[in-house]
Amino acid sequence: MLKTPVIVLNVKTYAEATGNKSIEIAMLMDKISKESGASMAIAVQPTDITICSNKVSIPIFAEHIDPIKPGSHTGWILPEAVKIAGAVGTLVNHSEHRLKLADIDVCINRAKELDLDHIICSNNVATSRAIAAFSPNFLAVEPPELIGGDISVTTANPDIISKSVEVVKNIDNKVKILCGAGVKNGKDVSKAIELGADGVLLASGVVKAEDKESVIRNLASGL
Repeated sequence: MLKTPVIVLNVKTYAEATGNKSIEIAMLMDKISKESGASMAIAVQPTDITICSNKVSIPIFAEHIDPIKPGSHTGWILPEAVKIAGAVGTLVNHSEHRLKLADIDVCINRAKELDLDHIICSNNVATSRAIAAFSPNFLAVEPPELIGGDISVTTANPDIISKSVEVVKNIDNKVKILCGAGVKNGKDVSKAIELGADGVLLASGVVKAEDKESVIRNLASGL
């Protein structure tokens, strides 16, 4: 499981983080993690898992897995495949790739079978409560209306973090909580931890930044 507190970067399918550009960001995070001692991980597209895992020592995550086992599932993402490619974990149920609750359960079980770390995304307290019953490693709370915006969830809706932490811990206190949506700097990271989170999940704040190194260093300072 990821060492906490942690900064997890999801590069999505941005052109600024595809192919060799994903390696550049991963290498920056790897360097800063080693220099600062900050725990970091990066989730990349399936096609970039191997090229990134061969270059860095920080954990590489897949952005998604499907609730399947090996067989006839053309176009789906097999959990075994992302592990063979070099991923040590995966995101599941991001707001841009939502799953049914039953499929989330299968994905968590598949990840556990393969010893893949897993971060299950949730959009509100009620969904967080339901997912917590499956005992995932991590649960990331991200209000979708704030994703990619300029206002952090720690400022716009801090209650969703503190309430999610309370609800999830009451169900399974081993589940780690991340928060995301609009996280941009070290202050946002510090506030998330103050609210009870074990780290943050972010994307555009780093990927779309002109000076990515400065942004990553600033985020790390919040830990």
